[in-house]
Amino acid sequence: FCLSVFICRVQDLKELGDLSPHWDNLRKEVMTRYAGIISSYQETLAEMDKINGCSFKPSCCKAQKSLEFIPINLHTQRMRVTCPKKTDAFYDIITVGAPAAHFQGFKGGGLHRLLSRYEAEKKSFSTAYQCIYYSPEHTAKAQEVLSIMSLLQPLITRLVDQLLQAAHEHSSPGLRDALKHLSDKVRQHSNLSLPSHLSLYSSLPQAAAVHKQLCPLVTRLKDCVMEVVEKAKRAMTFVLLQEAACSIPQGFLLQQRRDIVFSQALAALACGFVMRLYAGMQDKGFLRQLHLVGLVAQFESLLSTYSEEFGMLEDMEVGISDLQRVMFKITEAKSDDLSDLQPLVCGRRDHFTVEVPLPKLVFHTLPEEIKEGKLLRVFPVLFNVGINEQQTIAERFGDISLQERINQKNFETLEAYYKSLSEKVPLECLPCFQTQTDIKELLETLGQNVVAKKKKNVEILWTAGTICRRLNGIRFTSCKSAKDRTSMSVTLEQCALLRDEHQLSKDFFVRALDCMRSPSPLHDQHSLPSTIITIPHRFTGSHACSCKSCSLVFVCLPAGKHSHLLKSDEV
Repeated sequence: FCLSVFICRVQDLKELGDLSPHWDNLRKEVMTRYAGIISSYQETLAEMDKINGCSFKPSCCKAQKSLEFIPINLHTQRMRVTCPKKTDAFYDIITVGAPAAHFQGFKGGGLHRLLSRYEAEKKSFSTAYQCIYYSPEHTAKAQEVLSIMSLLQPLITRLVDQLLQAAHEHSSPGLRDALKHLSDKVRQHSNLSLPSHLSLYSSLPQAAAVHKQLCPLVTRLKDCVMEVVEKAKRAMTFVLLQEAACSIPQGFLLQQRRDIVFSQALAALACGFVMRLYAGMQDKGFLRQLHLVGLVAQFESLLSTYSEEFGMLEDMEVGISDLQRVMFKITEAKSDDLSDLQPLVCGRRDHFTVEVPLPKLVFHTLPEEIKEGKLLRVFPVLFNVGINEQQTIAERFGDISLQERINQKNFETLEAYYKSLSEKVPLECLPCFQTQTDIKELLETLGQNVVAKKKKNVEILWTAGTICRRLNGIRFTSCKSAKDRTSMSVTLEQCALLRDEHQLSKDFFVRALDCMRSPSPLHDQHSLPSTIITIPHRFTGSHACSCKSCSLVFVCLPAGKHSHLLKSDEV
């Protein structure tokens, strides 16, 4: 999808037409740069096409250039608690190595620092290239206008065709509906000088009487839309040409780095969204929340703020933030074949849509709003607390302001999401937990911990994770490679869930934790243990289910791949 963005940009530049010698030379230089990026991306795709079968990228390959767009150790962790007299409980976590440009390295820092430095330098480039300096906000707006223009013309054409069809069929209700929709869209883009007098005909009683009168007006509207689209497209493309000219050469390298990080983050998000969607298909409250508000996607990071991991965190911050531009759309799959159920990414850099096909029978159980193609939002939030020995050095001699800023900013995002959710969806739609702490109280606790000057304050991660589950969110856990620190965090969280939600006795907490962390014969250095663990009734204490046959199933699977499973009779 990143490749298609550059190809579209080249085509837009070609369609600018004749330019003065100065601007034509700049255009050629920019297009040459774009051609280099396109060639590089095509080579990467060719290398990736050589990979056969389902697999994942292990940590030993994180610095391999041909795999730099692929996330490290992307796995799904599902803990299933079963009981014959109760509904099975599922707890999912997506584990993934920090989305970052590992091949390019971190000597100059990560994206946050590099982009800040680049924006300061770009002003001097604009003088050298005789260009107007445009801020990131201005260029983002230009890209947004281009996206709107690409959608406006086919939208107006479709509405006009519906209008004429209704008039041809002498359908007064159909005519009024088509006129209303068309008038709404015209008014929405009234700043583009579109003719709006079509709305005068919405009160005409006889469709047949207006068919002939509509034809010339419709033709005029189509011509006007085409003219406006072409003018706006050329103007915005020229703005982006100036921005690209000022970006040479550092800006292109940074865009590649940003694409790499975003691709890794998006793969993880798509995996988590699909897993959460299937888990909530029978939950009407969840589906209502999904289309009315959207889902929170909470990324837990265990990176230190020292040495190269500081740069990784700067990459990850930008990559997770860029996920705000992603929307999801549920579609009906052509068949139940696995190849027809793969998510598809489309759109431009400023706005991507991930289409998630569902089997026919499953799709038709969804709410009408989702079946009609309503775009579904996600609200990515990132919380980081370094926990290793390098973080000890950072807290004693280094700088932890990056971590503090990230946690504060994302706390505000999470707080705003909850406010929006509580206004649009009854809180009864949210899942029930044994621990009935109010979400507002949990947010207050999180806010206090975010501003507290406490070393290695893992309470931030615990509270953020709890809030995410209470809000039907998607949970992610990351460290450098999603191995040691990640496995420690995930298994501890799972045992805590057993203790808090399923009465695992504190006397057996450590034994259960040790068993989860013990490697099986199939376990390798690249992933968490793949095991099934049975916890007998005697481990759960006197308040456990009376059926005496409750069990826990803990499964770690590479995303999109089935693993062999081992059974254990004892914890």
